Amino acid sequence: MGKKKIRVLIVDDSAIVRQILSEVLTSDPEIEVIGTAGDPFVAADRIREQIPDVITLDIEMPRMDGLTFLQNIMAQHPIPVVICSTLAEQGAESTLRALEYGAIDIIAKPRFGTKQFLEESRIALCEAIKAAASARVRPISNRPVEPKLTADAVLSPATGAMLETTEKVVAIGASTGGTEALKSLLETLPADTPGIVIVQHMPALFTRAFADRLDGLCKITVKEAESNDTVIRGRALIAPGNHHMLLRRSGARYFVEVKEGPLVCRHRPSVDVLFRSAARYAGKNAVGVILTGMGDDGARGMLEMRQAGAKTIAQDEETCVVFGMPKEAIKLGAAEKILPLQSVAAAILASAR
Repeated sequence: MGKKKIRVLIVDDSAIVRQILSEVLTSDPEIEVIGTAGDPFVAADRIREQIPDVITLDIEMPRMDGLTFLQNIMAQHPIPVVICSTLAEQGAESTLRALEYGAIDIIAKPRFGTKQFLEESRIALCEAIKAAASARVRPISNRPVEPKLTADAVLSPATGAMLETTEKVVAIGASTGGTEALKSLLETLPADTPGIVIVQHMPALFTRAFADRLDGLCKITVKEAESNDTVIRGRALIAPGNHHMLLRRSGARYFVEVKEGPLVCRHRPSVDVLFRSAARYAGKNAVGVILTGMGDDGARGMLEMRQAGAKTIAQDEETCVVFGMPKEAIKLGAAEKILPLQSVAAAILASAR
């Protein structure tokens, strides 16, 4: 008897989007689309007939908006929900609010484009559905598998030693469930916290709205990274969606480079790429933190950080939405400490002293 498929209900007011999502998701042998709905009322009827493992949900719909529907689901019958949104900056704020209401992840609606774009969209969609299916919900292919590239595709492994510096840098990686985990972590950090660089798996355009939202909540400054931004105390830089971010150093000054490149560990930005660059350019002056997320992005990079003398911390299973990335880092022996989310801030500050 084969492995049970992940049953998905697609909720979107566009018939074309429903069709494309259905085709993309059913191309994965582990996923089954059990139904589609043009609005939340039809969706509610479908759920009464058969409860899906995961729902994909559009935010802007007639009769009832996606946020209201999401709140109703989370209050009555929590089901993992993945927000499937158009890449539009003006809609990013309400999409981010959906994560606060209990949605597991945001994915960009696939649209017609290059073969590479469509293939990358397919990977992102299917990975998000699988992550959601194994996530803890908070109440309130028969086709060949694409080669999974390592950080070598963007940055070769470190060779030789760097000049001495004492300034500390904190590198953080997160994926599914990470937006709320990062919010919880960064809100507790003091204004003089060592410079922070962050990769959160998130579509392009949403990272800026996410950074702006955190900036308004935290004592530290938070911004979407741009190439050549200096990594300084009291500031966190978040990798822009669809771009890799690397830590670099010139003398005693740390800065970031934002660049294009292939998907690494099926992601762009990739935590492995950031962590490898931190191992190379910060070494023992770095603190590496891996938070909730599906898959293994960041595990090998964190091992490189630890081997370079960095302090490393993984979030524990109990407080993760998805215990994938931390679990893989722990399995490799990359994590020096395994802590609940509420203890990570204090550990960062102690490690950075």
